[in-house]
Amino acid sequence: MIQPVILSGGSGTRLWPLSRESMPKQYLELCGEGSLLQQTLARLAPLGAKEPIVMGHQAQRFLMAEQLREKAPEARFVLEPEGRNTAPAIACAALLALADGDDPVLLVLPADHGIDDTARFCASVRQAEPLAQTGHLVTFGVTPTHPETGYGYIACGEALEGGFRVERFIEKPDVERAKALLEEGAHLWNSGMFLFKASRYLEELSRLQPDMLKACEEAVANAHEDLDFLRLGEAAFCASPSDSIDYAVMEQCHTAAVVPLQAAWSDIGSFRALWETLEKDAVGNAQRGDVWLEDTRDSLVLAEHRLVATLGVDNLVVVETADAVLVAPRDQAQRVKEVVAALKRAGRDEPNSAPRVHRPWGSFQAVDSGQRHQVKHITVKPGGRLSLQRHHHRAEHWVVVSGTALVTLDERTFLVSENQSTYIPIGVLHRLENPGKIDLELIEVQSGAYLGEDDIQRLDDVYARPSSE
Repeated sequence: MIQPVILSGGSGTRLWPLSRESMPKQYLELCGEGSLLQQTLARLAPLGAKEPIVMGHQAQRFLMAEQLREKAPEARFVLEPEGRNTAPAIACAALLALADGDDPVLLVLPADHGIDDTARFCASVRQAEPLAQTGHLVTFGVTPTHPETGYGYIACGEALEGGFRVERFIEKPDVERAKALLEEGAHLWNSGMFLFKASRYLEELSRLQPDMLKACEEAVANAHEDLDFLRLGEAAFCASPSDSIDYAVMEQCHTAAVVPLQAAWSDIGSFRALWETLEKDAVGNAQRGDVWLEDTRDSLVLAEHRLVATLGVDNLVVVETADAVLVAPRDQAQRVKEVVAALKRAGRDEPNSAPRVHRPWGSFQAVDSGQRHQVKHITVKPGGRLSLQRHHHRAEHWVVVSGTALVTLDERTFLVSENQSTYIPIGVLHRLENPGKIDLELIEVQSGAYLGEDDIQRLDDVYARPSSE
């Protein structure tokens, strides 16, 4: 049986300001129904596969768990203490799969790709399975539709049953080289998806990257359960060399094979790729949100919080979020990483933090802030329970907008309903819970000399978090 392995630890910002380090693109609903991670999980259903192993970064664990419970409640959540690229993550997943007592075929999928036809995707996986069972390390290749410089390429060698032997991997080319590869044929885009037996991958890793394998074995041996998560051993995993599966294994492997992917595919790694994926109007515009376009062509316009209007423009990317707006020529939008790097050097927080901050009990979003005040919109899921805590520098005033809040203030516990409020003085122990069956929505007004998220002294927390979470 196939064992899916979902790689969900990325923190890229190539789609900034939509994507942030705290809210990478795999958790966003960019195209189709559900987030890219949820679409990846839904794509597995026709395969009749095992419940997936999902590899993710510990900083995103509650967001990951929330999204997976909607689509794959039995999935195994494995937390990486820090990103070490794909090769170690896959090694740990292979070791965990073998520990269950068999040697499954691993279907390794990034969590942030778009594929338009689930049936054809599954057919390609089934086509590749015999190659994987006979010891090949299979990757999936995509037939190029244009001279793309953002993808690596695979040169196809001799024909195999269901695919081709990999002749060589080609780095992301410049425009002229990409045009030549397209004209030559027999070259496929490297999709970054793989199929192979767990034991075969570890055999190749033992031969090519023994230090990496040793570190991963120690990380799995020292793993421990934490709520619904399995935390890999931190010291061992962080000591592993950091490398991708392509460099560490596939480019040096003598049994690498490639199977053409029959479905349309995109890594949605840029605004150009997103524009190509989305449905467009008669003059080439892709839009979402409260958008008004006049004399506008071939543009991508996304609005999240307010009206965005364009007039007399062509080939633009316009992206509006609660705290940032990006405007760029569509053919220059891949340079957003330069903007992100410059903002980081300037000490700005926008590349890292998303406007809405997710917590295991729900989420909050800043509405307004000043020198001695801050206003937040807080959502607490049914059954959600904040920690029992106190603040040393701020007081809080809670106003319930919808739902019912169960509030603890020192020794008192009481209900606060819609249009009611309560006040939490500085230093008073307090807790907020949602005992109802619908989301609890409230406005929190903070006032005081210091309003940072680290002004939290937790006395009891069902989620076992440090103060900053």
